[in-house]
Formats: sequence, structure tokens, C-alpha cells
Amino acid sequence: MFRPRFLNIVRYFLPVMTWEVKGDTDGVYLTIDDGPTPGITEWILNELDKKGVKATFFCLGKNVEMYPDLYERIIAAGHIVGNHSYSHVKGWQVSTPRYVEDVDFANQLVYSELFRPPYGRITNRQARILGERYRLVMASIVSQDYNSLVHPRKCLRNVTKFVRAGDIIVFHDSLKSYRNLRYALPRAIDHIKKMGLEFKLLEFEKEKHGE
Repeated sequence: MFRPRFLNIVRYFLPVMTWEVKGDTDGVYLTIDDGPTPGITEWILNELDKKGVKATFFCLGKNVEMYPDLYERIIAAGHIVGNHSYSHVKGWQVSTPRYVEDVDFANQLVYSELFRPPYGRITNRQARILGERYRLVMASIVSQDYNSLVHPRKCLRNVTKFVRAGDIIVFHDSLKSYRNLRYALPRAIDHIKKMGLEFKLLEFEKEKHGE
């Protein structure tokens, strides 16, 4: 399956992260990163509505600020939102105070207990600090829709070949992802439904976020 080797290493050093929903025997969790993006978000919302699927949108604070109406459309459609930082900052390249500030600033716009680090790049110290007030969510299935070198059919296989109950799947709400997204997302949804799996939202009981 497309679960990159580096993710296994990161999982070892960052046990506070949620990578899949353990114990779920009949559900998968579709997540959409980087939006809202005009022209793309509307397409995603229409597709999900046609398929009767709800998703968790990890939104960028700067995009929410620019496109508040699109953000409100996501919520009005019954999806939930998570924090994906304000400026899509890479945790490995900035100081911990700056990183935490960027995430907290985004949450003044997104208002969520969920946080996904952009690129999956976050240091152990950043994760420990943020894990005290957010549930840190990664993904167990990466579509690679953002990669221009990946063919749309390969993007689809990255999801469908190895998906199983409890998986957290990530696609992207961005212009560079659209070619792969528009091919792979609806087909991946159909495939997963045929497997008898249900699409669920990433909703957790109130608890200490670090695990």
C-alpha cells in the first residue's frame, strides 16, 4: 500500500499522533487538506454530495481568511473542519514558537480541536506542545494527488489497493492536485463503498489529545 516508509519512522518517534482509527471494523475516514480553494472546493462538495459522503476538511487559516464563504459552505454541507496551520509552514524548518504561533493563529479562524501538520513535518517538541490542546491527525493512506509525476490511475491505486477499515485517507483541495483528484476521488469512493465500508467523520470524545 502507499504508506511511505518515512511515515513508519515518523510514527515511531511521534506516538502522540493519530494515524488511523483503531478498533473501527467498518469505517474509513476521508480527509481533504489545503482548502478552501475557489473552483476546487465547490467541485469536491458537489462530488461528496452526489456520493452521500461526509469528510473532514483540514483547512489553511490563510485560505479561510480569503474565502470565508467557501469555508462556511463546507460546514453547512455537514462536513467537519480541522486546522492545517495558517500558512502551510513546515515544522522542520521553523522554530517551535513560530510553528505553534502559526497553528494557534489559524485556529482563531478554523475553530477546531483537530490539527494536521502540513507535509507531515513536525518535530517531537512541536508535537508534544500542540498535542496538549489539539488532537494531532496524520493519515494511513496518502493518495499523492498533489504529485504531478503521479498518473491519475496510480493516484487511485494508492488508495484502493490497500485501504482497510480504520484508515484515514488524504486528498487535497488545491489547484495542483485537481487533475488527479477529479479522476481518483469519485472512483475511490465507489470502490470503498463496494467493499462495504462506511465513510465516517473524525469525531472524537472529549479527552486528553496525546495518546
